[in-house]
Order: sequence, then C-alpha cells, then structure tokens
Amino acid sequence: MRYTVRELAQAIDADSVGDTGIIITGLSEPADAGCDDLALASTPEYAGTLTSGQAKAAMLWHGADWRALGLQAAILPKRPRFALAGLTRMMDPGQGFGIGIHPTAILDPSAQIGTDVTIGPGSVIGAQVVIGDRCVIGPQCFIGKKTTLGADCYIREQVSIGARVCVGARFVANPGVRIGGDGFSFVTEDRSGAEAARASLGDQGTTQSQSWTRIHSLGSVIIGEDVEIGANSTIDNGTIRPTRIGHRTKIDNLVHIGHNVIIGTDGLICGQVGVAGSVTVGNHVVMAGQVGVSDNLTIGDRVILGAASKVLRSVQAGKVMLGYPATEMRTQIESYKALRRLPRMLRELQQIKKAVFKSGDSD
Repeated sequence: MRYTVRELAQAIDADSVGDTGIIITGLSEPADAGCDDLALASTPEYAGTLTSGQAKAAMLWHGADWRALGLQAAILPKRPRFALAGLTRMMDPGQGFGIGIHPTAILDPSAQIGTDVTIGPGSVIGAQVVIGDRCVIGPQCFIGKKTTLGADCYIREQVSIGARVCVGARFVANPGVRIGGDGFSFVTEDRSGAEAARASLGDQGTTQSQSWTRIHSLGSVIIGEDVEIGANSTIDNGTIRPTRIGHRTKIDNLVHIGHNVIIGTDGLICGQVGVAGSVTVGNHVVMAGQVGVSDNLTIGDRVILGAASKVLRSVQAGKVMLGYPATEMRTQIESYKALRRLPRMLRELQQIKKAVFKSGDSD
C-alpha cells in the first residue's frame, strides 16, 4: 500500500502540512519509524522519540510545531486517536485468505452463496445457509444449518456459528469465536440445594442430593449490524427466545454471553466479561475487563461498569459502578479509602483504650 501524506490526510479529514507528496508505505511508532513510514506521535511524549527513528512525516496533534520536530511533513487531525482508526483501516494488509472458494471447502448444495464471497480451506457451510455478498470466511470455519450472514461479514479462522443464527451485515468474528452453543441450563426434579440457598441467602434447608437434567436450547442467536466479537468469545443460544446482540456492539476476547441475554446497541464489552443468563443490557453500556453480571438482572442505558466489578443487582441508567458487590463508583472509592484507614484507626483506638484504663487506675 502506498499513499501520499496528502491522500492519507484527506481520507481521515485532517490537515496536512509540509511536503504532502511524500509517499507513505506503513505506520510506525516514532522510535522505530523508517523513512517511508508515517510516525504516530500523537502526544508530545511520543514526539520526543522521533529523533530515534527516520520518519520524514508524522501524525501529530492539532497545532503541533512539526518543523521544530525536524519533520518534512505532518498530518494534524483534530482527534488523533480517532484518526488512527482511519489510518489503520487504510493500511491493513489483511490475513491473505485469497479470493474465491477453496477446493477443500465443503458447501451443502442448498446453501445460497452471494457474489464475490471468499471461503477458506477446510470450511464447512451447512444446509440452507445464506451468505451475503462479499463475505470472507477464513479457513476451518463452520456455518450451521439455516444460518444467515449479511453482506460484507469477515469471519476469521476457526470460527463456528451454529444452526439458525442470524447475523447482520459487516459482522467481524475473530479466531475461535463460538456462536450458538447451548445455554448452561440444568434442572433437578425437586427443588435443589442451590435454589434453596439462593432464596434464603445461605440455607440449603433439607433438600436432597439430585442429578441435573438438561434443558435444551431451542432459541438461536440474533446479531445486529456492524458487531465485532473478539477471539475465543462465546454467545449461547436462548432457551426458547433468541439471545440478541444489538447493532454496533463490540465484544472483546474471552467474553461469555449466556442464554437469553439481550444486549442493546453500541455496547463495549471488554475482555473476560461474563454475563449470566437472561440479563437485559441497555444501549451504550460499557463493561470493563473481568466484569461479572449475575443472572436475570437489568443494566440500564449508558451504564459504565468498572474493571472487575461484580454486579449482583439491577443498575439504573447512567450509573457508574465499581467493586464487589458493585456500588456507585463514588461510594466504592469512599469505602476503599475508609478501609485503608482502618489499621490506623484501630491503632488509635488501642491507644485511647490504654489511656482510659490508665486514667481509671490512677483514681
């Protein structure tokens, strides 16, 4: 890929200055940049390492003195991190999956394959599958019976999508994604100890030991448009109704979404999050890394759950939560400050007790 500084700047709606005809063939950190790279120096701290590299051009912050940094050209976006999204999209070389349907791919005769579709070696496309135009399906993938993929989906290697799943356009699945496995639903013939303990908050009562019987997952998964899912994440089928992921939601690596969960639009779900069954999540919700959400709760719109929070009750819209159990962040921070003061307070209490007892002895 070869672009001039001017072309890159125009594509991301940024200003360009200096010799904007310089050819750029790659992106690089400032200290590692070669003479044909665009150095990504979006802050003064990063710009300070430009002299260690050979970049003639860099992406800087708006208003930066590019000449003083020894550059011949610069791109000056209003928001450098947002501009990075456009630059990386333009310079992405892809995975090299090739074009067309590999001869080792297995396609059921009833599958409907759109135009300009790529299917990699060893992939299996089931009966009555519908694949939209320009989809890319990498090596060793599985698409189950009656599943539908919208146009321009990008399915990386070793992804499996079970039967009857519906996926919107421009979906991205990273390696090892698993969609449409059965939910973790098991029941005992009589009331179990776990049910009794949950109802009583700790007492199993007189329940007997029993075996677990499987509840089959008859629902599917419905995924909206422009959704992205990270490596080795899983989304379970619903029990009767489908599990749903809203438009433009982004899911990181190693995330588990349980059966019957509904996630709204524009969510951001970070690594190692676990959402238990039948949770309803609103729009524009952020879950930081290792958040856990207990089952049958409702998380309102625009909620932010801080890293490692454990949510045991429903959360109203707009709240910022932290901790275990999750409480409002301000409350959690105050509680943490108080906890840190406890050792000193206990020492002071001991000193006060000694002083009081000594005073009593003197009487």
